[in-house]
Amino acid sequence: MDPSPSTLRPTDVIGTAARCIMDHRYRNLPVVDEEGHYLGVFGVNCLLRLVLPKAAVIERGLTSMPFVRETLGQLHARFEEKANQPISVCMNTEIETVRPDTPLVEALLILYQSRVSIPVVEENGRLAGMISYWDVGRKILSAEVE
Repeated sequence: MDPSPSTLRPTDVIGTAARCIMDHRYRNLPVVDEEGHYLGVFGVNCLLRLVLPKAAVIERGLTSMPFVRETLGQLHARFEEKANQPISVCMNTEIETVRPDTPLVEALLILYQSRVSIPVVEENGRLAGMISYWDVGRKILSAEVE
């Protein structure tokens, strides 16, 4: 677990958060309030949802769009329309979390099933850290056999 992950605030704007995610190659970042309470995550899926045509992201929308021919410039323009909005408009509040005392294998299963870094949240709601594939991989590869 990374006990000091980079975090965002719900009032941070999408453009700034997107640059942070892209500059550091994060898949998602936790969003916390002023007291450090976990609120959700903002990540690359939100960025994709912002630039895809609405017909692709609405519930029961299109599942394939080979007929849509948009340019990078058009996708950029769609992103720029949202760049100054707060990340709270599209942060994900449904990512499963774990507690600091969650058993290791249970946390690994949740990481495997969710396919994104998972927040570690204390009983009082404060973010304790994030568990990523990289954290787990480093620890497992460097562990000694018991």
